[in-house]
Amino acid sequence: MKSLDTPYVLAPEEIEFYQKNRFIKLKNVFDADTLAQYNAVISRQVEKMNTVTTALDERDTYGKAFLQLFNLWRENEAVKEFVFSKRLAKIAADLMQVDGVRMYHDQALFKEGGGGITPWHADQYYWPLSSDKTITAWIPLQPVPLDMGPLEFSAGSHQIVEGRELSIGDASEKLIAEKLRVTDFEHVIEPFDLGEVSFHSGWVFHRAGANITDHVRKVMTVIYMDKDMVLQQPINKNQENDWHTWCPGATVGEVINTELNPVMY
Repeated sequence: MKSLDTPYVLAPEEIEFYQKNRFIKLKNVFDADTLAQYNAVISRQVEKMNTVTTALDERDTYGKAFLQLFNLWRENEAVKEFVFSKRLAKIAADLMQVDGVRMYHDQALFKEGGGGITPWHADQYYWPLSSDKTITAWIPLQPVPLDMGPLEFSAGSHQIVEGRELSIGDASEKLIAEKLRVTDFEHVIEPFDLGEVSFHSGWVFHRAGANITDHVRKVMTVIYMDKDMVLQQPINKNQENDWHTWCPGATVGEVINTELNPVMY
């Protein structure tokens, strides 16, 4: 569809805002028809791939946060069309001020009705990547009011080193919240309109509230990295696992250039 590849022109002040805060929310990235089409496609693929059978109230905090399915683009050509949107990829490159971006991986994050919080965390704890030139597009497939658990950000918190060593869970929610409470970083909690997409860097701290509605909060995400990103030696077991899962065959100290990491723009 045309809207998937039509350039989205960023204003200089939007790029400046992202560089300062390491997140931004952009309105009207996709139109209603495009989102309706891919909502149906992605929802069917999530249903097909989902293997979670444990009741919501029997799961741990992470399990209650969302159903999480990875690399849908490898399983479904229609999903791949959406994930490989040049419109999205160019926004990612322009915000990071890099010449081009590669795929790290995609993931669907479906927070079920009654689903719990997504604890405070920084994504790049999990990634064996040598620079902070990483960005995630968080794409709601429908409007997300506050009671559905939209993504929240601590603006500019990429400057904080404390908390980067924490995996997502009860400890990260408690300890990062305590740290952020004594800083001047603005806590941004806002609903998402239909067609609104956020972009955030790997080291900015973020969370999401519980979904207290009866409806699933359906979100698709695409994680991009600088096309010249170099694989670093993993510093924890999660990074070791990510290396072999999302960058199989990549070599430490060299640019990540595998069939799972194509240049998107």
